[in-house]
Amino acid sequence: MDPIDLPNSTAKLPKLFSPTAIVAAVVTAMSIFVLGLLIWKAVEARTTALSQGERDIRNLTHSLAEHASHSVQAIDVAMNAMVDLLKYQKPRVDRFNAALRKTADALPQIREIGVIDPDGNRIYSSAAELPAHNNADRGYFIGHRDSPDATLHISEPLQSRLTGQPTIVLSRRVTREDGSFGGVLFATIESSFFDKFYQAFEFGPHAGITLLRLDGIVLAHWPAGKWSKEVSAAFKAQIQQDRAGYTKTTSPFDGRVKFLGFERASQYPIVVTVALPEAQVLAAWHQDLRNDLFVAVVLMGSVILFAILLGKEFAKRTKVARMLREREARYRLLADNIADVVILLDRDGRFLFVSQSVETILGRKPDDLIGKSCFEFVHPDHLADVAKATSELTNWTTTKTVEFRTFRADGSEVWVEINFKLAGHAEDHHAIEVVGVLRDVTERRKMEDELNALNVRLSELATTDGLTALANRRSFDSALPREFRDRELISLIMLDIDHFKGFNDSQGHQAGDECLKRVARVIADATSNTTALAARYGGEEFAIILPGIGEQDAMKVAEAMRLTVRSLAIANPAARRGVISISLGIAGRTAATTNESELLGQADLALYEAKRRGRDRTVLASSLAGDDHSAGRKQYA
Repeated sequence: MDPIDLPNSTAKLPKLFSPTAIVAAVVTAMSIFVLGLLIWKAVEARTTALSQGERDIRNLTHSLAEHASHSVQAIDVAMNAMVDLLKYQKPRVDRFNAALRKTADALPQIREIGVIDPDGNRIYSSAAELPAHNNADRGYFIGHRDSPDATLHISEPLQSRLTGQPTIVLSRRVTREDGSFGGVLFATIESSFFDKFYQAFEFGPHAGITLLRLDGIVLAHWPAGKWSKEVSAAFKAQIQQDRAGYTKTTSPFDGRVKFLGFERASQYPIVVTVALPEAQVLAAWHQDLRNDLFVAVVLMGSVILFAILLGKEFAKRTKVARMLREREARYRLLADNIADVVILLDRDGRFLFVSQSVETILGRKPDDLIGKSCFEFVHPDHLADVAKATSELTNWTTTKTVEFRTFRADGSEVWVEINFKLAGHAEDHHAIEVVGVLRDVTERRKMEDELNALNVRLSELATTDGLTALANRRSFDSALPREFRDRELISLIMLDIDHFKGFNDSQGHQAGDECLKRVARVIADATSNTTALAARYGGEEFAIILPGIGEQDAMKVAEAMRLTVRSLAIANPAARRGVISISLGIAGRTAATTNESELLGQADLALYEAKRRGRDRTVLASSLAGDDHSAGRKQYA
C-alpha cells in the first residue's frame, strides 16, 4: 500500500476541529436541544392541560344540567296528575294535604307543595299548618291568572314569606272544567338545595357553578352571595341560541378570567354553567413546568461538567497521541479492540490478519483462518448480501455494515455484524486491503425477534371496536367475569337500536355506521369518568357493565341514554315515531344470580321484553315474572 495515498496521521487538526471547538459545539448543541425540548414540552403540555380542562368542564356541566332537569322533572310529573285532578274535582282537604305531604317527603328538593285559589289564598298545602299568606301579588300567580298557558313556570328566586329564604317556585295553572281560572298549583325549591349539592364538588375558592333561566335570571349560584353584576346580554343570546358551549370569559360574578362551560337542560328552559379560573385549570401544568425547569438546570449543569471532563480527556489524549504518532498504523489498529474481532482481507476476500478475540466469538484460532476466503464461513443464505456489500466498496471513505450468520468451530450458527471499509485507493487494485470489525449480535437479534413477536401479540389483543371507539366484544367478555367475581353489587345494561335493519335498508350502510357512531357517543358520554365499561356487543347491540351500581341507579343511566338518543332526532322511516330510538334491558346481581352468564341472560331477556312492549323503553329484569319472555328474542330481533 502506497503511504502517500493514506491520510496524513501526523497532521494536526485545523482549529475548526480542535478539541476545544468540538467541546464548545457539543455544549452549544446540547443547550439548544434542551431549551428547545423544554419549550416544546411546555407548549404541548399546556395544550393538553387546556383540552383536558375543557373535557372535564363539559362533562361536569352535562351532569349538573341533567341533575337540574331531573330535579324539576320529578316535580313536574307529580304536579301534572294533580292539575288534572283539580280540573274536575275538589278533593277533601285532609286527604289532598296528606297526598301533598307524601309527595314532598318523596322528593327532597321540595320545600312546600300546595294550591292557591283564584284569590291568592292557600287552600291546600304540604305544610303542617296551612299558611295564611296571600300570594295574589306574586308574578307567577299573575302570569297564570292572565294566561291560559298550562305549562310549567319556573320563577325567579323569591324571598319566601314562610321561611324568609330565597326560593324558586315551580307552578302550573289550574283550569276548571269550564276553562276558567281555578288557581295555581305550586311547589317550592329553596335555592340552598342546589347550593348544597354544588358545594359537594369541593372546587377552589374562585370556581363557580350557576343555575339560571334562559332569560338570564340567576336561580342559584355557588359559592353563594359572591356576585354583584347581571348576566351580560351577549351571554343571554348565546345560551338561547346554543344548547351547550365552552368559552374563556370574564366572570360577571367576581370579575376573574375563567374557562366557562354551559349546557341547557334537555326539557326545561334552564341552563347550568361551570366556571374554573385559568390558574386552577393550569395548576398541574405550572407545577410540571417548574419541575422541568429544575431538571433542565440539572441537565445543563451535567453537560457543562461533562464538557470540562471531556476537555481534560481531550488534552490527555492529545498528549498520548503525540507519543504514539510515529508508531505503525497497522499496530494501532490491532491494539484498539479487544471484544470485537479485527480482520484484514485482501481484495479477493482472503484473511490477512485476524485478532485473538475470534476464539471467543467463533471458537477458531486466528492462524487457522489466515489465507482462507472469508466467504467459506458465510451462511449460504447470506452470501449474496455479503458479496454485494464488498462490491460496493469503491471509495476508501465508504463504510459498509452487514449482518449475517456464520459457523462456529463446533458447527453451531451465530449472528455477527461486520463494519468494513477499504484501507487503500480503489484505483490501485493491487494495493487494496479491506479492514473490518466483527462482533457477535446473536443476543441482540434474539431480543429483536422477541420484541417483534410481542408487538404482533399486542396487536392481536387490541381491545377497541374500530367503528364506535367503544370497547369491543373481546374486552367485554374478559371484563364481565372479572367484575362479577369482584363485585357484590353490579348491574348490566343491554341495549339495541330499534328498527336498525330497516334504517340500514332505507338509508344505506354509511348512514348506518354514522348512526352507530352517534349512539356510541351518547353511551360514552353517559359512562365517562366512571368505572363503567361500555362495549359494542355485536351489530347494533351494546352492553354496559356498571360495577357498584344497583338496578334502580342503572335505570337512571339507561333512561338518560334513551332520552338523549331520541333527542338526536336521527330520521328513521322504519320506526313508528320516525326517529332512531333504543330499547334497554337491565339486570342487577342478586343473591340468586349464580354467575355472569345468568346476569347476561337476564339483561338479554329484559331487553327483548322492552322490544315486545313496543320498543323505545327500558325494562328491569326484576320486573319480569316467570320464563315466558324468552321467545321475544327471535320475534323482535
